[in-house]
Amino acid sequence: MSKRRKFVISSLILSLALLAIQYISIDFRFVAVFVFFVISFIVSAVALLDDLKGVEWFTIIPLPALYAASVALFYFLVPEGWMARTFIMTLFGFGMYAIYLTCNIFSVAAVRTIQLLRAAHAVGFLLTLVTLLLFYNTIFSLKLHFWLNGIMTGIVTFPLVLSALWSVKLEEKISPTMWKQTGLLALGVFEVAMIISFLPLTVWVASIFLVTVIYVGLGLLQHEISERLFPQTLQEYLFVAVFVFLATLVVTKWK
Repeated sequence: MSKRRKFVISSLILSLALLAIQYISIDFRFVAVFVFFVISFIVSAVALLDDLKGVEWFTIIPLPALYAASVALFYFLVPEGWMARTFIMTLFGFGMYAIYLTCNIFSVAAVRTIQLLRAAHAVGFLLTLVTLLLFYNTIFSLKLHFWLNGIMTGIVTFPLVLSALWSVKLEEKISPTMWKQTGLLALGVFEVAMIISFLPLTVWVASIFLVTVIYVGLGLLQHEISERLFPQTLQEYLFVAVFVFLATLVVTKWK
């Protein structure tokens, strides 16, 4: 069976599993999402098994599995109705297929040069941000204590940032420096999440603000790892950070 056929079948299986979640009682939604996460991890491992080796089990597989979990959690927040949920399920299927193609490129590029690597980096970066946005949206929707917001956002951020940083050079081992960079960025998200928990932000504004922190931090770290962190690049990321910060202040309903 060809790789593309494996990816299509795996995406369909997970899409149907996602659809089945809506028929599970809301009292068991977190258990259902955890089971779905495990299933996604196994299905993704089987789909990508041909080229997986060594550290790639911890740097490649987490992205599709966590993407599936983030959509499943967000799925419970979607208004009831077959049209909205079918739309989400369809987008999920296409997104999962795109992730499989991206992960496969990373796995192959770790062994030999491949022309699609730059495109894979762009897609991987985008899907990492989307996954974190859905996670953050779900976390802030739960209206938890500020310290729980920090802990949970930090936990989901760490593996995705580690995967995104590793994909820059696709090395056989994760260097101590990369562990530190990942930890510092996750810690930054942890602290920012706790701070904005005290502000009168809507769920979406808080989520977008936190994703902007990841966009700037992860983007700068990836450029630094690839030795392409030029002054102009730094200015562009800082402009985005300042713009989003000011926009957040404007849309917030201060009392």
